[in-house]
Amino acid sequence: MSESRTYGGQAVMEGVMMRGRRNMAVAVRAPTGEIALYHEPLKMGKWTERARPLPFIRGVFMLWDTMVLGMRSLVFSANVGLIEGNVKENREAAEDDLTGTALWVTVGVSILFSIALFFVLPLAITGFLDPYVASDTVSNIIEGAIRLAILVGYMLLIGRMNDIKRVFAYHGAEHKTINAYEAGDDLTVDNVRKHSISHPRCGTGFLLVVVLLSIFVFALLGRPDWFWRISSRIFLVPVIAAMAYEFIKLTAMYYENTLIKILVAPSMALQRLTTRTPDDSMLEVAIVSFKRVQASEGEIAEEETAHEDVIDVDENGIPVEPAGDEHAPTPEPAASTAS
Repeated sequence: MSESRTYGGQAVMEGVMMRGRRNMAVAVRAPTGEIALYHEPLKMGKWTERARPLPFIRGVFMLWDTMVLGMRSLVFSANVGLIEGNVKENREAAEDDLTGTALWVTVGVSILFSIALFFVLPLAITGFLDPYVASDTVSNIIEGAIRLAILVGYMLLIGRMNDIKRVFAYHGAEHKTINAYEAGDDLTVDNVRKHSISHPRCGTGFLLVVVLLSIFVFALLGRPDWFWRISSRIFLVPVIAAMAYEFIKLTAMYYENTLIKILVAPSMALQRLTTRTPDDSMLEVAIVSFKRVQASEGEIAEEETAHEDVIDVDENGIPVEPAGDEHAPTPEPAASTAS
């Protein structure tokens, strides 16, 4: 796959966000049973644009933009889930949605929580065991094992929640759709259904690579005093994430190689915790989202995206009137810096 034709995505509540190089779309199954569809061009920040060709550096900017876009898509899906009936009331309620400063604060809090849970907490637990461990390397391996246990335990725990089970099923629908596209199949429900719910570029696999790389990186530092140990677990996260990004990107390009398949087997297996087999209605939503991005990227004609159950909506999830209607609302352009 050339980079210009590499697609990715994310499961959201009752839907799927798909993204290409220059465009994104979110399709969500509304309470009415129809599919609410929103799409927009991706406006990359100047630093992201400049960093795109630079190995390792690009990973930090791309992951940040992906996180912001993912958060916006989750908010959109929540808005669609609340829309039942009165459009005017929903439009007024949208003023209180998670946008602007609130969105950035939420992203920041999410990052801090993740670092505290998956990096600082394992270090704190290891601190109680350190008096009984003579080797610096063994101490770091223990810390990594605790980090991995927390990650797997977290996935197992949230996977027991009914709402999250449905999100995980949409995650499977996203993977099946992209796998079908990359296999060259026509994107119909029957064709997409037969494909795997796992994918080598999955974010779950990325998290596993981050955990495993962190063991190696932190082992190089030994066991300095606590100030430097805690600081390293915070400030080296972007470095480790950038390394993991390049690993995932490289292995996805050469996935058909037997050695590569062996290397990524653990991450492919871990995806079983965050994916479920989707039903046909979920596959339908993922296909609608994917085709919308394809059309926006100029890969297919607009008429190929036609679907009788689709309703075009604005970024708040409010239905948009057909063009030419004098009462049609005019949604403000989205301010996105996502890549």
